[in-house]
Amino acid sequence: MSVPAIPPVLAEVVRSGFVEGRHRGSLVLLAADGSVELALGDVTAPVFPRSSNKPMQAAGVLRAGLDLGGERLALAAASHSGEPFHRDLVLKMLAEHGLRPEQLQCPEDLPLDPVEAETYLAAGGVRDRVTMNCSGKHAAMLAVCVQRDWPLESYLDPAHPLQQLIRSVVEEAAGERVAALGTDGCGAPLMAVTLTGLARAFRSFVLAAPGTAERRVADAMRARPEYVAGTRRPDTWLMREVPGALSKMGAEAVQAVALPDGRALAFKIDDGSVRALGPVLSRALALLGVDAPVLSRIGHAPLLGAGREVGEIRAAF
Repeated sequence: MSVPAIPPVLAEVVRSGFVEGRHRGSLVLLAADGSVELALGDVTAPVFPRSSNKPMQAAGVLRAGLDLGGERLALAAASHSGEPFHRDLVLKMLAEHGLRPEQLQCPEDLPLDPVEAETYLAAGGVRDRVTMNCSGKHAAMLAVCVQRDWPLESYLDPAHPLQQLIRSVVEEAAGERVAALGTDGCGAPLMAVTLTGLARAFRSFVLAAPGTAERRVADAMRARPEYVAGTRRPDTWLMREVPGALSKMGAEAVQAVALPDGRALAFKIDDGSVRALGPVLSRALALLGVDAPVLSRIGHAPLLGAGREVGEIRAAF
């Protein structure tokens, strides 16, 4: 019986000059023509992209007929931080379609951003569906069901017409069949593709013709990145400071990025540790030829001792 290959080390945890830990994973870089420029680990094995699938889900909502644009479309593709402007817009999107917050089927949660969570709790806030980072996506899904007269109670069922359409978008964008179906943390169907397929999907969005659902999603995310993530999030920083970049992280340490000329990347840290995301992302972008000050900001992952910096998490490839 063959023994599975051990994934390569993508990041090292270095404290006081001593390597005290390692994060393994797989990563793929695509050249502008779509060919594989670099593959570390098994980039042809299916993974759950988690929230990195959200651009495809938003495109599915557009294909179903919902007319969204601007910050509303960006929020439909978001893992938002739960800041006041996120929560306010979710409530507006629901009200615009005669919907109520309790019809959202995402779980009640606190703001995803820890700074915002502290502020929210200090002001007396409690776990709420609107505050949950996927509430914009769920609001958009419910809204198109109202428009199409599709069942609201079962909008998260994989057999629902909307979810079937989203599956078609995922498979078309990734250039491969969905390998497995699961349930995401927010309750939505979760569709597994390979890391190479995920990078292809993001590449297809930035290269799509203007006016298509895919390009509309990419354009909205890039124009209003603070609605995709938040004011203190790497996806926001990257899309603001690298012209034309499309970026979306996912839970369990997944990341996908595409540049406007078709260069793209996708990776997953095997142990799901998001603390390695920034250093790996910064290094991967540099290998793709990106040269921008924001890479230092994204890649800075200090380790503290007695409140001061004594080490770092650094890329190891």
